[in-house]
Amino acid sequence: MKTLLRITKLASLVMLFTLASCSDDDNGMAPPPEPTANIVEAAQATSDLSTLVAALQKADESANNDLITALSGDGPFTVFAPTNQAFADLLAQLDGYDSLDDFSSQQLQDLLAVILTYHVVPGAAAMSTDLSNGQTLTTLQGSSLEVSTTGGVFISDATDVAAQVTTADVETSNGVVHIIDKVLLPQAILDALADVILVPITDLALGNENLENLVAALVAADGDLPTALRGDGPFTVLAPTDEAFETFLDGASLDDIPTEVLTQVLLNHVIEGELYSTDLQSLGAGYTSTLARGVQDANISIFFDTSDGVTFNGVSSVVTPDVKALNGVVHVVDAVIDLPNIVDHAVANPNLTSLVAALTDGGNTTFTDLLSNEEEEFTVFAPVNDAFAAFTNPNSNDINAILSNHVVVGAAAFSSGLMNSYVNTAAEFDTDENLSLYINTDDGVTLNGVSNVAIADIVATNGVIHAVDAVIDLPTVVTFAVADPNFSTLVQALTELTPSTDFVSVLSAQGGAGDDPFTVFAPTNAAFEALAAIPAEDDLIPVLQHHVVAGANVRSGDLSDGITATTLEGDAITINLPGTGDNIADVTDGAGNTGIGIDAVDVQAINGVIHVLDAVLIPDTTN
Repeated sequence: MKTLLRITKLASLVMLFTLASCSDDDNGMAPPPEPTANIVEAAQATSDLSTLVAALQKADESANNDLITALSGDGPFTVFAPTNQAFADLLAQLDGYDSLDDFSSQQLQDLLAVILTYHVVPGAAAMSTDLSNGQTLTTLQGSSLEVSTTGGVFISDATDVAAQVTTADVETSNGVVHIIDKVLLPQAILDALADVILVPITDLALGNENLENLVAALVAADGDLPTALRGDGPFTVLAPTDEAFETFLDGASLDDIPTEVLTQVLLNHVIEGELYSTDLQSLGAGYTSTLARGVQDANISIFFDTSDGVTFNGVSSVVTPDVKALNGVVHVVDAVIDLPNIVDHAVANPNLTSLVAALTDGGNTTFTDLLSNEEEEFTVFAPVNDAFAAFTNPNSNDINAILSNHVVVGAAAFSSGLMNSYVNTAAEFDTDENLSLYINTDDGVTLNGVSNVAIADIVATNGVIHAVDAVIDLPTVVTFAVADPNFSTLVQALTELTPSTDFVSVLSAQGGAGDDPFTVFAPTNAAFEALAAIPAEDDLIPVLQHHVVAGANVRSGDLSDGITATTLEGDAITINLPGTGDNIADVTDGAGNTGIGIDAVDVQAINGVIHVLDAVLIPDTTN
């Protein structure tokens, strides 16, 4: 191309020189010099046509062809010259052809020659001004091309996509070249390469008689879906058969399904990226995401399992794998994959069968009814089978209460939004006092210090599941003290520093087996650090007892200004509302120290409640 530009500039200079040399009464103009480069030489000089030149050379490796000599001859010719990108697009469309080197046999080289001669119109050097709308051009290959001049200059071949002229009227000594953005294909080539020409996913579905219902659904849903699936992708599409759609509709019609719902169902069959059956089998089982949108507009998860064929969400099996398309891969499946809620995901995963069995034991529908509710959002921490196998239920707690302790109602908490904090579960201390759950994200995600998230963010329509490696038993006040790193000094004081008193056993009592329930005012590590020194054991024991009120589960809503409570140590504490500064409430201890702040309230355990203090309470040492 640079050479051609230099030739054009030279011709312009010559013309100007000639005009300047003419007398004033000479009205004639000397014609510009004729181009000296022929079509092949012009292509060789144009960097964006280097693949075209290589294709000519590859075709000429067959004894049947001599294209370079022919196109260097007298002509005249009109040549539509595909760019390097056009050839790259063609190779991407041919399954098994990564470069021109793959045209290695004489037969394939002759096919390449057929393609190339389809770009040559002999007997004329047709400038763009000579081309007209609807004009038919007969090529050197023998088939016709059709011209469109609407919105530019376009050349139509036997495919559905026309080539656009991007650079017109490159004159040569034996014709004219028009540079185009697509390789033109005659019908003969489409027939010869039918088995290897890849088409976009939408076109592949259009051409499959067993996917007519899928095509109809795509059209009935979002009108942009067929176009989207013709896009660059790549996509993995799970294409339900006609019979699968008939089963899904169950006598209804596509018109009976709201457009938005149908669109999401179809998008639940589209995975971004290419996943061939070998990719899935190498993974074995697991989750990926579809383009459907679930809770909080997150991409819905889909579970695949290759233990017996390839199945998705436990309901749909691949019957024809790895149908290659230009922009991805299609797996034909035998069932429509509906949008999964929390229960659907739990049932689909064979590693959650123990959880499902526990949830539905004895025909129990409480949990399935709750977690199928599409009007609510849930976060479910789902113990895997091994977790259930290892769980001994040491406190003989009600299994339904334990299961409830894995469910957060009213929020879908994704891993990216988790932090060291407390949330409430569906389990209850009494009738309306939901148990707390402590989430720690210092190293992964740990729950109540005993259970770790193994698989995060399984997205459903009504919530999110996190698979966990241990059953989360109903927590005692000791559970939270041990789990929360802000109480590590308190735990040390209750254990290592006071070996003569078994505070752990005392504060672990539940169900009326001891002095429970407890109301614990728990000092943070910072509260202990503010002391001049932690007292020795004999003095530390009454200090710790001064933080516990036995026999009552006193929540923040039960407090009133000036309320007093007697502690295990024997002295009373006084609580004033509201607190000063940032304090929720102020506490006066047995020694008369005032302004001790309650910073957090209502960490609810199965045997009591914790309120967090910013200072250590000191009992009256004079009595």
